[in-house]
Amino acid sequence: MATNGEVASDKDSAPGQVLNASGAKAGWSVEGVVATLPGGPPKVDSESPVPFFHMLERLKTTKREGWRRFGIAHGESISDHMYRMSLITLFAPPSLAIKINIPLCTKMALIHDMAEALVGDITPVDGVAKSEKSRREETTMDYFTKGLLGRVHGGLTGEEIKAVWREYEDGETLESKFVHDVDKIELILQMVEYERVHKTNLDLGEFSWVSTRIQLPEVKAWASEIMREREEFWGGKEHTTFDSGKLPDATKLAQGLEYYGGEK
Repeated sequence: MATNGEVASDKDSAPGQVLNASGAKAGWSVEGVVATLPGGPPKVDSESPVPFFHMLERLKTTKREGWRRFGIAHGESISDHMYRMSLITLFAPPSLAIKINIPLCTKMALIHDMAEALVGDITPVDGVAKSEKSRREETTMDYFTKGLLGRVHGGLTGEEIKAVWREYEDGETLESKFVHDVDKIELILQMVEYERVHKTNLDLGEFSWVSTRIQLPEVKAWASEIMREREEFWGGKEHTTFDSGKLPDATKLAQGLEYYGGEK
């Protein structure tokens, strides 16, 4: 399967497009989405985790929507994104690693976007309010952890998954702050990598603003290195870069702040 960021035409569609947030704003429900899945809704209240295993396939086939807006046809999936994040958590610098639970961070990276298997990858420009995005994701995680996993191993694994997800969403612990920062690092890495594929013919600088929302100094150091690489790549050619001194236009800034500005 190609994942080299080739440019698509407008008629291309991603696997799982039926779950795309911007195309399903009105009356969204878990029940409505699972009714559309091939083979019908998975079995609930099962003592077997197999129905949940099938659900995880959605993460492999559902694309990250931000790149598709720029015509990248065969871009990363949600699981691609979470897998690299999980590995990045293993490289927390010693000054940070001594303060946090690394295995918990790795779990959190693998779980944090799990709801997107049904919700889809909702981005700041999709016109879905953060509160509605949160409602859909909370409802989906309850469906996964109670409906599909509630009787698996006495429900304990499902409860743990929901607790780790909730910790990430609340963003109060040092572990969750680290994983939120890693989420942004993974995005700007991918931004640079897609630009390299297109040899400066594709400017993804709209996403560079995300680097300014990184909180922890150890992760800020990674972001600075990535952004230096990007500037070297572009050289003297005109391109877009946002930072604390140059912000996106008012509309995009408001959209970004709604999604990223409220993190603790």
